[in-house]
Amino acid sequence: MFKIQKGYDSESKTFRLPIKLIERLEMLAGQNKLSLNQLVIQCLNYAIDNLESDIEKT
Repeated sequence: MFKIQKGYDSESKTFRLPIKLIERLEMLAGQNKLSLNQLVIQCLNYAIDNLESDIEKT
């Protein structure tokens, strides 16, 4: 289950995201009293941790 956490060390990078996705992320971040950055980090970590590798598919 995805659980929202707070606090990270960071380095600045720039990514281009679809406007609709940004709007959804901003709403979710606001509802959980998190920065947009903190929420995006957690979403990316969750996606990577739950990514299926080619080995698992065979």
